[in-house]
Amino acid sequence: MVTLKIKRQKSGPVINRHPWVFSQALKDIPDNLKPGAPVRLINESGGFLASGYFNSYSQITVRIWGYDENEEIDKNFFVKRIKKAYEIRREYVESIKTDSYRLINGENDFLPGLIIDKYNDYLVIQCHTRGIECWKDNIVNALVETIKPMGIYERSDIPSRKIERLENQSGLLYGSIPDLIIIKENGFNFFVDVKQGQKTGFYLDQRDKRQALLKYVKDKSVLNCFSYTGAFSVYALACGAQRITSVDASSASLELAKENIKLNKLDMEKCEFVCDDVKKYLKNVSDKRFNLIILDPPAFIKDRRKKKEGLVGYRNINGMALKILPENGILVTCSCSAHLSLQDFRYLLVELGGRVRKSLQFLETYTHGIDHAELAPFIEGEYLKCFFVIT
Repeated sequence: MVTLKIKRQKSGPVINRHPWVFSQALKDIPDNLKPGAPVRLINESGGFLASGYFNSYSQITVRIWGYDENEEIDKNFFVKRIKKAYEIRREYVESIKTDSYRLINGENDFLPGLIIDKYNDYLVIQCHTRGIECWKDNIVNALVETIKPMGIYERSDIPSRKIERLENQSGLLYGSIPDLIIIKENGFNFFVDVKQGQKTGFYLDQRDKRQALLKYVKDKSVLNCFSYTGAFSVYALACGAQRITSVDASSASLELAKENIKLNKLDMEKCEFVCDDVKKYLKNVSDKRFNLIILDPPAFIKDRRKKKEGLVGYRNINGMALKILPENGILVTCSCSAHLSLQDFRYLLVELGGRVRKSLQFLETYTHGIDHAELAPFIEGEYLKCFFVIT
């Protein structure tokens, strides 16, 4: 195992258990290191600090995955981490009503660069970095031993792989995977397309926000923007919404949303499905038509260098939603942009409230769910924020 020395003045983040080590923090980086190679990190006095894998000669050189000096990197290494993550989810998330959740959340579960989502008896994995890609076979073997899934599917077809100079990978890794998987979430059923759907197939990180929505929807006319396969729509309709309009730019997603309404034996007569650009749709909505609006857009800020342009997107959709909501209307607004902080998102809404001359009250605030737990020092891992606002 390669040993790398951390500069004294740069050792603080490692001591405080931040999972990334930048190149300028290292005294020296040997030539010809391969991505995924296990490394030991020591201080200038030779004392052990952490272990991780070498990722690349770019900015983030090492990604940390452990603090036990004697730990060997073998199949048991991955089994141990998967077991620990699985135990947390089984204890606090899994139930007779919920069988699907994020099993491994990258750095936060001490397997940096790796995402694993559990959908009923099936698993979907994403490898985000060159380093973790090298350990994929070991990870699959550990998952088979630990979780015993019926199938494992890879969806490493994500933009971050371009930065890592990796080709996209998608396909079956173990067992078999049906075209549509039926999952349970908070007592509701959903079809999930892990092969062609967005991300790994379903937005598991919104589970707690969907549950929180239930108390607000009775007798409401609900507009679900960026509705994808209709999860928020199912929750709203099941708990008394008078009418639900689902808007998404993907006709395929809306077709699956219809199937999810039917799967839960809900009244299709109360549903409208609109295939359109949300921004265009909101421009043409009459005032007070809806008294509850859900905004769950994709990340408008994918790069910190494009934050200003992304903020325009958030201002546009939230401003239009606030304008058309009546007094005591409810706005459920989300952002999954890591480059937009919770504080900045709140300030954006405050500013918009002033523009439309409405006093906004924040009823509830949400970030990550239990299965998306975050390491305390890893603020770079923060991304999701959601406000329930009354006008």
